[in-house]
Amino acid sequence: MKITVLEGSPNRNGSSNLLAENFIRGAEEAGHTVYVIDAAHADIRPCTGCVSCGYEGPCVQKDDMEVFRQQILSADMMVFVTPLYYYGMSAQLKILIDRFCAINSSINRKNMKSALLSAAWNADDWTFEALEAHYRTLVRYLNLRDCGAVLGKGCGTVSMTKRSKYPDMAYRLGKSL
Repeated sequence: MKITVLEGSPNRNGSSNLLAENFIRGAEEAGHTVYVIDAAHADIRPCTGCVSCGYEGPCVQKDDMEVFRQQILSADMMVFVTPLYYYGMSAQLKILIDRFCAINSSINRKNMKSALLSAAWNADDWTFEALEAHYRTLVRYLNLRDCGAVLGKGCGTVSMTKRSKYPDMAYRLGKSL
């Protein structure tokens, strides 16, 4: 299976990317091919809503999304990776997802698998509610098949995350595919 991991953390060595690394290790050990899109450090401009793409054509903006389009549409699975920022996904990942406008129908027809990986300092029971609701909406709207999530509560620093159960959970999720 081809898996595209969409990383949205501006901190390349942060907790959410640590979860992604462990997921990727598990997925590769299970024999899958993994491609990483680093949305936070790519040249991706926000969707302008011009709809020149007709919801299924090339975007008028010429940036890294053209390369990412190929990677996303050739994948069998997308993994959304984000730190929890103000109880939602990072702006960097959201910009990438907004650009799905030009490939929406193609994603929908593929019936791809998906997963969510996130880490947050806050450990309250409601910490991930808004992010999970947004993810469930994406799953439904894009006709994705949810394969699970790893939501690292109380993972404010990489050292905290490394000592937690969450890296192993991410590894096992990748390995289980």
